[in-house]
Amino acid sequence: MKKKQSEQSNSNIKMGKSNRTLMLVCYLCIAVFAILCLFPFALMITSSFMTEREIVAEGYKLFPKNWSMSAYRYLLDNPTKLLSAYRVTITITIVGTAIGLFIMSMAGYVLNRKDFKYRNFFSFFIYFTTLFSGGLVPTYILYVRYLNLKDNIWALILPGLVSAWSIFLMRNFMKSIPDELYESATMDGAGPFKIYIRVFMPLALPSLATIGLFLALGYWNEWYNASLYIDTATKYPLQYFLQKMVNQTSIDSLTSLGHVIDAASVPTQSVKMATAVLATGPIILLYPFVQRFFVSGLTVGSVKG
Repeated sequence: MKKKQSEQSNSNIKMGKSNRTLMLVCYLCIAVFAILCLFPFALMITSSFMTEREIVAEGYKLFPKNWSMSAYRYLLDNPTKLLSAYRVTITITIVGTAIGLFIMSMAGYVLNRKDFKYRNFFSFFIYFTTLFSGGLVPTYILYVRYLNLKDNIWALILPGLVSAWSIFLMRNFMKSIPDELYESATMDGAGPFKIYIRVFMPLALPSLATIGLFLALGYWNEWYNASLYIDTATKYPLQYFLQKMVNQTSIDSLTSLGHVIDAASVPTQSVKMATAVLATGPIILLYPFVQRFFVSGLTVGSVKG
């Protein structure tokens, strides 16, 4: 009996050691992967403080010999325009994300209601848009000629307002909510909209946070629609404004205007890195607030068809 107990204890010790070894290997792999993911961001930040001469001579480095603020001074030379671009981007991000979440959550709520007999009909048309689109020219004519959105900030909000994939994700999430909740709310006298506000919205936080993050990232990185519809410089979003700033640092463009310049004195390369820092820095701060909802929102919305 004692021999069996000793053998069992030895096997438990061996299993404990093997589990600790496995956990150690997993942690090391995760640490290496995290370092590989963080390295480009660290290189981007440090390279934005490098001098142009050092970048041309030695390339981008994690530890520059000489630290310089020339790239940021160039970008912040006219802070009014930069702040205006930030204001436009923050506005379209907040407004577009809020309206988009409201529309898509309501669409997912309605398409999941079994008492809505046309839900399959509308679901088909929403799915149809994922396969075919009107194209650039009809879209441009619609926004400019019929909606009169040329040089209007709504031209930056409306194109990314609704996503068919997000609607179906929200609808699938709705299927995880028991029907008894809706039935009990109906028996208490709640109407469809009140059920949507009081029952669905509090339970849909993981899905809303996931879709909201995708919407916010899309609006924050907006530049393409600005290049098509926006003409006034004060209405440029951040990404488009910084893109034009980078283009202005091109030596060829400066010399074509008749400027006599020293190629090593123009921070063309470091400005690109500083531009990336200014563009990605603020939106990265949003991720920690929605990270705990992110995985659950994706998994819950994907397990049911």
